[in-house]
Order: sequence, then C-alpha cells, then structure tokens
Amino acid sequence: MGGTFDPIHHGHLVAASEVQARFGLDEVVFVPTGQPWQKADRHVSSAEDRYLMTVIATASNPRFTVSRVDIDRPGPTFTIDTLRDIRDERPDDELFFITGADALAEILSWKDVEHLFQLAHFIGVTRPGHELSDKGLPEDRVTLQEVPAMAISSTDCRARVAGGEPVWYLVPDGVVQYINKYHLYADPQATPVPVHPAKDAAGARPDDARSDGARSLSS
Repeated sequence: MGGTFDPIHHGHLVAASEVQARFGLDEVVFVPTGQPWQKADRHVSSAEDRYLMTVIATASNPRFTVSRVDIDRPGPTFTIDTLRDIRDERPDDELFFITGADALAEILSWKDVEHLFQLAHFIGVTRPGHELSDKGLPEDRVTLQEVPAMAISSTDCRARVAGGEPVWYLVPDGVVQYINKYHLYADPQATPVPVHPAKDAAGARPDDARSDGARSLSS
C-alpha cells in the first residue's frame, strides 16, 4: 500500500484490512512515500516521522508490515521504482498495489506506465458509489474496492490538529500521542524544522525502535 501517510489514519488501516481479506493476501506492506513531488506546494512531514507513525499504527496487526524502500531511495518517488524494489525483495510473490481511486484515475500519466501493470494488480480504494471514469485501464489488472472509512482524510486530520481540534478515533491512539509529542501539524505553513534534532553517529534517531501520481489514500 503506497501513500504519504501524513498522518496515517483509520481509513488507511480499514482499506488495507478489507483488501487483505477480499484477495486473501498473506501480507500488506505499507510503503510511505519518500519525496512526494506532487505535494511540493505544501509542507510534508519528514519521511522518518511518517514512517514511524506508520509503524506505530500497524504494529498490532500481524499481517501488516512497513517498508523503507521509498524513503531510503534518494530523489523523487516513482511507483515504478517502488514496485521494482519490492519485486527484487520478493521475486516469487504476486504483487497488489493499493492506492486511492483518485490517484488510480491518473495512472496513465505515471512514469513507465506501460510496465506498471506487468508488475502488479492495482486496487483503487474508494468511498461507496465511486466509479472509475477512465476506460483505458486494463480490466484484468485494476480493481475498485469500496471502503466506507475512506470518508476520513489525512488533510482533515492535519487541519483539525492545526485548529486545536481532537483527532482521537480518526487516527490510532499511538499516532495521536506521536503527533502531540512532536508537535506535528501545529502550523502547516511554518518552515519545516527537524522534529528530532539529535541523531546518533549513524544518522538514525536515538529513539528509532514517489515522481508520479501515487498519492496517499485520502491524503
């Protein structure tokens, strides 16, 4: 499942669970976007913060894992690179790429689109009643999955935090605590500053336990 996850919320988690059950997936790998070029017009939380929030949110589900392939790869994030890296790690696995239906509607403009459908089956999660208008997508490689919880959005969660409103029960409890502890989203227009200025000699935080349209789900 690709996404910015800024922050990850229950809509993402319900979507992953619904897709896992419908397709009988052995595992759902959450892949936080490294450098989302399409969001250059707004401040995006650091990749490390988004990664850690995703780890916190998914820790209780044994079928959920989190990958660093996009945030550790330098340069803008392209879905084709994500899939190739995952394929290299799991050469014998059948891959499904879960994303928002709004992003999926723009897939024909993504980098190396002619190779994307060779690498994975694409699943667009959406609110009930949504229809994918683009008829140019291969029907045998694209599926829509309705998820009622997609009414939750990361944009709304950030706005609520910035406005001093609660996000309890919209995002996992541990993510609420992380946001509060490191003051994420308090002022979305502020100049980005390091959330954890101290790093060890290897460049990792002391407390550490994509350029196409691959936007986060309801981001």
